[in-house]
Amino acid sequence: MSSDRIFKMAFSRVYPLLVNKAERKGRTKEEVDEIIYWLTGYDQTSLQEQLDKNVDYATFFDQAPQMNPNARKITGVVCGVRVENIEDPLMQKIRWLDKLIDELAKGKSMEKILRS
Repeated sequence: MSSDRIFKMAFSRVYPLLVNKAERKGRTKEEVDEIIYWLTGYDQTSLQEQLDKNVDYATFFDQAPQMNPNARKITGVVCGVRVENIEDPLMQKIRWLDKLIDELAKGKSMEKILRS
């Protein structure tokens, strides 16, 4: 899938997939939301507004209140690519979120996922 197609994908279509991935592994929607809040600076109300507005991935990250400065500590491989080596800033943010949800699904503690 091309980067352009990913960027234009509605976040409201991706969000349930992230939640389902976590829930299949015994984690919760609240934990997924906590990860999103930590990474992007959204809160419950502003996240729901973005979902209701059906914004695309690019807009979701462009309008994020405050990307967490500790996001740079997110390392590892997602879809065969090292997230710390991704050059496109938007794609890197998308993959950071993917990586954090992967870690959640693999049973890591929230403290480790949130780089506390």
